[in-house]
Amino acid sequence: MLSYPPPIQKLIAELARLPGIGPKTAQRLAFFLLAQERAAVAELAGAMLSAKDRIRYCSTCCNLADDALCPLCRQGERRRNLLCVVQDPRDVVAIERTHDFKGFYHVLHGAISPMDGVGPEQLKIKELLGRLSGGDVQEMIIATNPNIEGEATALYLARLIKPLGVKVTRLAHGLPVGGDLEYADELTLARALENRREM
Repeated sequence: MLSYPPPIQKLIAELARLPGIGPKTAQRLAFFLLAQERAAVAELAGAMLSAKDRIRYCSTCCNLADDALCPLCRQGERRRNLLCVVQDPRDVVAIERTHDFKGFYHVLHGAISPMDGVGPEQLKIKELLGRLSGGDVQEMIIATNPNIEGEATALYLARLIKPLGVKVTRLAHGLPVGGDLEYADELTLARALENRREM
């Protein structure tokens, strides 16, 4: 049976390791890269190496940064008494797109998931407690994902933080704007009813 030369096989195998990339997509990507000019491929490889070498965690919020502090932690006009705890750096970007949150963030880098061997000690909870010990934070918004792992993490954090005298709130869950009730699952509808507000 005819197969690709070893360098192509290796490229396909490495691309297939990326999340969401199956063998067929990896093969298409490999042949796309082979068809590009060497300079374009070198630019891509350089961007990946540069990101890997230069990106680190912000010393304050654990978000991704290319300096000791991320751009958000360097902003002096944000509210120091309000802290939003998220699972992933992508969640920070999602919340920032709303232009409504004016506080600071803390990135956990995951959620409690015993099935995956992730406990509280694998998350950036120790760093969170260090930030809360300063006494500046009056309210902590837990914005973990509305799934089993996110809920477990939210409950764990709420039990841990409430005794410190910090108000702990959770993002409301409900129906998306523009969504139809008939297509919503039972849990989403139940949460929407539970978190209803007066008009």
